[in-house]
Amino acid sequence: MAKKTVASLQTSSKRLTKAIKMVKSPKTGAYMFVESIMAPEMVNDFFNQK
Repeated sequence: MAKKTVASLQTSSKRLTKAIKMVKSPKTGAYMFVESIMAPEMVNDFFNQK
């Protein structure tokens, strides 16, 4: 799990966070990365969902 606030994502009115989560594929068993850009308040919900 990674949480990073990127300077290029910050605008004058909003602050955004890029979250990267590693998930295991149910078909192949290989790991893949899921990236999402969201408000900082929503990061915990993103990491808790499966």
